[in-house]
Amino acid sequence: MNTKHVARLALLTTIALILFTVEAQLPPLVPIPGVKLGLANIVTVYAMFRYGPRDALLILLARVFLGSVFAGAMMAFLFSLCGGLLCWLIMIPLRRILTEKQIWVCGVIGAVFHNIGQIIVCVGIYRTTAVLVYLPVLMLSGILTGLFTGFAAYFLLKWLNGRL
Repeated sequence: MNTKHVARLALLTTIALILFTVEAQLPPLVPIPGVKLGLANIVTVYAMFRYGPRDALLILLARVFLGSVFAGAMMAFLFSLCGGLLCWLIMIPLRRILTEKQIWVCGVIGAVFHNIGQIIVCVGIYRTTAVLVYLPVLMLSGILTGLFTGFAAYFLLKWLNGRL
């Protein structure tokens, strides 16, 4: 990895952290716990398509760890990490079959799998499957928020088009 590439990844990680921090300060969109836009995922989806899985993973891991440290929410670290990794894993094959014009699909499917990852952690921590009742709500929110982040990543990719 050359210096210029490391600087790009650091910049993208910083942008993802800023988006994460700003979103944490916003009032909830809906009065349902855990439902948020996932603005930092815009950077992950962008990085997956622009730079590839390895770089997207580095950005994701740095953002999840540093975001949890800055927010002082280490319990949220487990939820973010598991959700983020499952999202990242599903984006790898999607990157191979989707074009850049279809990147928004990656945003939707990634958000849904992020929510599935969070439910898996919740089942593990609370040792009950009762939380699965919450899954349909998270799936719907994942589809809607994933559309937003997916289209935002598409427009970012189109706008930057090799500038970064």
